[in-house]
Amino acid sequence: MPNHNLSRDEAAARSALVTTHSYDVVVDVRNAADPAVAGYPSTSTITFSAEPGSATFLDFISGGVHSVVLNGRPLDVDAVVEADRIHLPGLAAENVVTVRGTALYSRSGEGMHRFVDPADGQCYLYTQYEPADSRRVFANFEQPDLKAEFTFHVIAPSGWEVASNGVEAARSPLVDDPSAELWDFATTKRMSTYITTVLAGPYFKAVDTWAATFDDGTRFDVPLALYCRASLSGSFDTDELFKLTKSGLAFFNKLFDYPYPWGKYDQAFVPEYNLGAMENPGLVTFTEKYIYASRATDAQYQARANTLMHEMAHMWFGDLVTMRWWDDLWLKESFADYMGTLGVDQATDWDTAWVSFASRRKAWAYVQDQLPTTHPIVADIPDLEAAKQNFDGITYAKGASVLKQLVAYVGFDAFIAGSRQYFRDHEFGNTSLQDLLHALSTASGRDLTGWARQWLQTSGISTIAAEVVEDDGVMGAVTLQQDAVDPLTGDQELRPHRLRLGLYNTDSEGNLGRSESVEVDVAGPRTLVPELAGRPRPALLLVNDDDLSYAKVRLDQASEQTVRTSLDRITDPMARALCWTALWDSARDAVSPAAKYVAAVEQFAAAETGIGVLLNVLANASFAIERYVPAPSRENVRKGFLELVAKQLASAAPASDHQLAWARTLAEVSRSGTSQLRLVRGLLDGSTVVDGLSVDAELRWSLWQALAAHGQASQDELDAELANDNTASGNAGHAFALAARPDAEVKSSAWKAAVLDSGLSNEILSATIGGFMTAPGPLLEPYIEPYFESLERIWAERSIEIAGRIVRGLYPVAQDLPKGTVPSDHAVVLRTDQWLREHAGAPRALRRIIVEQRSHLLRALAAQAAGSGSFD
Repeated sequence: MPNHNLSRDEAAARSALVTTHSYDVVVDVRNAADPAVAGYPSTSTITFSAEPGSATFLDFISGGVHSVVLNGRPLDVDAVVEADRIHLPGLAAENVVTVRGTALYSRSGEGMHRFVDPADGQCYLYTQYEPADSRRVFANFEQPDLKAEFTFHVIAPSGWEVASNGVEAARSPLVDDPSAELWDFATTKRMSTYITTVLAGPYFKAVDTWAATFDDGTRFDVPLALYCRASLSGSFDTDELFKLTKSGLAFFNKLFDYPYPWGKYDQAFVPEYNLGAMENPGLVTFTEKYIYASRATDAQYQARANTLMHEMAHMWFGDLVTMRWWDDLWLKESFADYMGTLGVDQATDWDTAWVSFASRRKAWAYVQDQLPTTHPIVADIPDLEAAKQNFDGITYAKGASVLKQLVAYVGFDAFIAGSRQYFRDHEFGNTSLQDLLHALSTASGRDLTGWARQWLQTSGISTIAAEVVEDDGVMGAVTLQQDAVDPLTGDQELRPHRLRLGLYNTDSEGNLGRSESVEVDVAGPRTLVPELAGRPRPALLLVNDDDLSYAKVRLDQASEQTVRTSLDRITDPMARALCWTALWDSARDAVSPAAKYVAAVEQFAAAETGIGVLLNVLANASFAIERYVPAPSRENVRKGFLELVAKQLASAAPASDHQLAWARTLAEVSRSGTSQLRLVRGLLDGSTVVDGLSVDAELRWSLWQALAAHGQASQDELDAELANDNTASGNAGHAFALAARPDAEVKSSAWKAAVLDSGLSNEILSATIGGFMTAPGPLLEPYIEPYFESLERIWAERSIEIAGRIVRGLYPVAQDLPKGTVPSDHAVVLRTDQWLREHAGAPRALRRIIVEQRSHLLRALAAQAAGSGSFD
């Protein structure tokens, strides 16, 4: 199904003409369980104001429009329906339009997604719209600034659980169909179309209530509910989720001084979800991957808590007050990302939330901000396709990082006071950057215009390094050097930074601890730090200690030597995480050979106490081996790393998170390396037992995928494993393993299923692509040219979600640099350049993916060159 784009100019013209009041929507999904039924009846009645005599249009991506009645007058469907738009001519001052049509069930996670549980054959439905897929379920004005009140009615099989944004107002059996019932939901407050939602199916449901008493004695009760598929209910830790939910509601209600505005607070964990979660008011949806049927680490539970807090913060930032257009997507996502981490830090028992933010979220932003497609936090979003692409590390993690800096600049109390006023001034409305700046400037007494220009309206990342002049162990001049170029303009963009320099020295027990710190305001290319002159040279001078600013850090020579020999002795978790990041950035930027990063992981990872950081550095090492280490030395580096992994798996504390981390790494790296396949097979068949290690379903599939990638798992073995784990995750694991087998016919079949056919759901498609790409280069070379030849067809024929998965996932990014060559002359780089030249008019969102993948490939080839000494 092709995606119909909508431009910012079209949306602005429509909102200037139209004011929406209400929607009354009826969807009939009583036959959803029948796979032969492709769609369902959808009726949308909209009341709105308009300029008399004018014309506008509705959006409806459907299987057919049956009738359109405007102000009591039936319109000629053939005349007014143009593809996915319904034209409404001859408007009155006040209007009522009713559209009846057939909406289509989805397997892409867009619109009304239909999933049949392989474990029990039950059918489940849920909706996902952001940024613009509610038009796949009911006719509407699909843009965020045309808010309205919504009343939903759902016809579904009796015995199902059905939910929407509003509370259930009534339920009644159908007179003409005793097998179905009609659910009526209470009318919502004003909201945007993209955050409306419907959930239907034989879901397991748990209920609770959050009760609060305000300072004036008023009692405030919020009904709570949790949903998941019935087959997952045994793993659904509802008590813990309700505990987190109540803690979050208490924290944010007090912090924002604005009572939770949406009545109830339901949370549904749903299958084949394209996102981590979605902030639908009153009914938040999450990926069911947050229900841990297999053993999970504490880092995974903390990440889930972060997502829960992130979505809860959206009830205010994003839902109560919504951006006018997607240019200001950051107004909700940056704030929610910051508030999610703040909520975990302040309202839960985890004390490493900001360490996790520094090592994972900011790392995501740093990667995104170095791509040629980077953009300002306040972005230029000309249309919906561009909006879809901007749910990225800039909008989320860089924005959150910059807000963290802003809090340090204006003060936490002023920041919260401004936020509170922002909610009161714009409740149930739409805003832009200037509205927020006004509220924060008023509260803080500071003019934030210059700050916004430098941090929100420019692109790129600063790199800051300390230059130390010393004499006989005493520091003389210490200078902070800043380098920052906006990749979009090519101009130097030297932003102001308030950061901390940490001085770390070895204590009597041999540990590296902070002996003192100095706060510095960095401005311009060089900033002198006179406070350090005359002090003893520390073993480690850590720039941006405590992670106060958004910048890459280059360690000075002496500090790098300390880190590479004594990283495990740094006692502070944040400092240690920042040093790991500095080493990784050095490898990614081809400043130091990637093999040196792997060596640091081999030397220090076993001593890393933070499980989140450990998982991160092990993943980085695995990636570095396959992409950044030069091909001639890769096998030796991989073999040495796998030896360490096997050793640590055997020696890690039984049943510990660290043991699980080593086991997962063994499986992942063994997809490419063969040196530990005997151990992999032994863990699967039970001939090797590691004390305390639970070789459960998730780990088993990872191990099977490693064997399959080397042709050591037969179809019969994989089918037998699926028979023992015929679940949603089991089917995805099975699809990956099947496609991973190093056989030309297998690869051909996987390519056909992913590219030429359209029968795979979003989750199975990604699994098939992942398995397909797990192969030696010669098996994939025949698909390089067909990949480029099929790009525009895929983009035209598939939805943007599915097209994006195919285009991004099948780009031939895993390449080796031939000896004596430079990265820009690599055959895949040249073929990519050719495609970009010959398809200058291709959709911008498609070109963006190709440009980004090219950049990832060039970075990998440059790292290989740095490691082999063939590239300067």
